This record gives sequence, structure tokens and C-alpha cells, in this order.
Amino acid sequence: MSVIERFRLDGKVAVVTGASSGLGVAFARGLAEAGADLVLGARRTDRLADTVKLVENAGRRAVAVATDVARPEDCRALAQAAVGEFGRLDVLVNNAGIGTAVPALKETPEQFTQVIDINLNGSYWMAQACAAHMGPGSSIVNISSILGLTTAELPQAAYSASKAAIIGLTRDLAQQWSGRKGIRVNAIAPGFFASEMTEQYRPGYLEKMAERIPMGRKGDPEELTAAVIFLASDAGGYVTGQTWAVDGGLTIT
Repeated sequence: MSVIERFRLDGKVAVVTGASSGLGVAFARGLAEAGADLVLGARRTDRLADTVKLVENAGRRAVAVATDVARPEDCRALAQAAVGEFGRLDVLVNNAGIGTAVPALKETPEQFTQVIDINLNGSYWMAQACAAHMGPGSSIVNISSILGLTTAELPQAAYSASKAAIIGLTRDLAQQWSGRKGIRVNAIAPGFFASEMTEQYRPGYLEKMAERIPMGRKGDPEELTAAVIFLASDAGGYVTGQTWAVDGGLTIT
């Protein structure tokens, strides 16, 4: 196998959560271009249809499943859909997530719990559900955030706590599964990329944050997708338990 061939995902089946918008759409399209068939989960099934078309336009197959990752039964159903439709499950991209920008003295228990239920608990339930069907050589890519490593001038206690916890979850699952089951588990900590979440930031926020980024700009979703493909494919075959900041250098400032 050549170095370039190691990045291919031909014959593999990948599950992507949060695949109805933003980075989830970019991940699904990139994985399809690398050769994978896709199982797509999100709560907004009407928008999943558009992602299915993108995958099919790349020459791969896709199925969409209504999924609320905060519900363990939905996570199990999504994993089972991969096995039922394609007969295997090789890659999980744990992308589903929400964010808030509520000052800590005003955030309600319900607001905090909702973020933790989706971002952290949902990632765990999905990893648990998919690992039950994965064989040696499989890969789980958790989507953390640089806000799990640093701050970014917004009140995001719940979001930051959930993304920091995903880093710890990634290490532990890698320790449990990499040797015994042959499943690699890694995380990506994205910096600032165009997404549905960043569209909600106050005007001028991203431009201000760019001043902190050594590369001087926000990221392109395809740059993040390339990192996902590396970790999902045999190219990243000796990498597990790691958190990879893809942030233009923000976390070194």
C-alpha cells in the first residue's frame, strides 16, 4: 500500500452525526470523496436529504437516520442502521453538538444540562453504540474544540466544559479499546471555521479573533475534513488517544 493509498476509505462505512449542516456536511462529503459509504444522523431529517445528495454526487451510497444523540436508543439505532444497510461499521465521526453563550451567573440548569447531554453524553453514547459493531482497524474521531483547551472571549462555560470532557473521554476510550478491540479513538479540536454555530456570533467577532491566530484567518472546512480523513484512515493507523488542534496556531498564543 502506497502512502497516498493509506488515505483512501474504499469499502469502509462511516457514521457522521450532526450531518445536517456546517462541518458535518463537509465531513460527510470528504469521507465520500475518500471512498466511504455514509450513514448520516441528525435531528433535522429534512436537511439530511441534501447531505445524502452530496454523498451520492461523490459516487458513494448514503442513508439518513433521524437521530438525537442525547437518546442512547437513537444512537444504537444509528449504529444498527449502518450494519443493516451496509453490513459493517468502520468509522464514527462524533460531530453533533450545540453551543450557548450565556453568562455563568445567568445560565440555568436546563441550559447547562442540554449542552452536556448532547455534546458529551451524546458522544459517549454514540461511541458505545458504534464500538459494539466495529472490528480491528476501525476509528472513532471525536470533535472537541479549542475551547476545551483555551478561552475565546465568550461566556461558554457549558460548551467549554463539554469539549474539555471529550478530550478526557477520548483518552480513556483509546486506552480501553485500542489494544483490546483494535479501535483507535482520537479527537480534533477545531479552531474557528465557518459553520452554523459561528454564524450566531456577534458581528465582527471572527475578525477580532483572527488577530489572535498566527495564520491570521479562520479555517476552511476542507482543511478540517482532511484532518478527519487522516485519523479515520490507515494513514493514521499508529495514532490513538490524541487530541489534534486544527486552529491556525491559536492555542500556541
